[in-house]
Amino acid sequence: MDPLEKYNARAKKVNSLLCVGLDADITKIPERFLKMEHPQYEFNKWIINETHVYTAAYKPNSAFYEARGDQGIKELKMTIEYLQKNYPDIFTILDSKRADIGNTNNGYAESTFDWFGFDAVTLNPYLGFEAISPFIGRKDKVSIILCRTSNPGSGEFQELNIDNKPLWQIVAEHSKAINENSNNLMLVTGATYPNEIIKLREVCGEMTFLVPGVGAQGAVLSDFIPQGLNKNKLGLIINSGRAIIFNDNPRLAAENTKNEINKLII
Repeated sequence: MDPLEKYNARAKKVNSLLCVGLDADITKIPERFLKMEHPQYEFNKWIINETHVYTAAYKPNSAFYEARGDQGIKELKMTIEYLQKNYPDIFTILDSKRADIGNTNNGYAESTFDWFGFDAVTLNPYLGFEAISPFIGRKDKVSIILCRTSNPGSGEFQELNIDNKPLWQIVAEHSKAINENSNNLMLVTGATYPNEIIKLREVCGEMTFLVPGVGAQGAVLSDFIPQGLNKNKLGLIINSGRAIIFNDNPRLAAENTKNEINKLII
């Protein structure tokens, strides 16, 4: 299957553009899981079982697992194996924002795609697209390029003007050009900057965007839906993490978020 089509197929199957961020912060997960041998994994498994019917993708951030050393890495691996065994059609993203020279990226690509088995990874393009070619060269996987991120200070560099265009637009244009040959790129563009999402849809045509910032970061869905959708009413992977996984009822939180998104798709 085309790596981009795995997400589209799942989104159509469950009628959802929702991505749940599996950011299993050990300091925030319920106490009952802390008593278990593998607390992050058991928490993730519970979240997955509660939310999968509403979910097109899952996105763990590697930082929450790396912080626990080999135990956290083990539990991240257990999480992806659980998804592969039980819900193999759900799209999986490792949010690790890798950025290094090409030779080193060979190792990162092998770890992310071959050992963990993720479908996609987030990448920082600051070193240039040549440097991240080991990821892009994997035609069976998806490279998600940081473009316009959701954090308040993102404009420090991303808004720098180059030939009357902001840097984030330059990144988007380069990504689109490369994607015409590779057909395995997506972009990260934060929901906290909805006007940029709408502009990126104009610039990038049918490309798919990973959209963080919904939920705890306070973005408003109606500010970028439906204008951010592509012609097939797809093209968005809308991530919500803390607002779902740390909700007293994550199943209901996921269902409500999915429904809120769908009401805006016209």
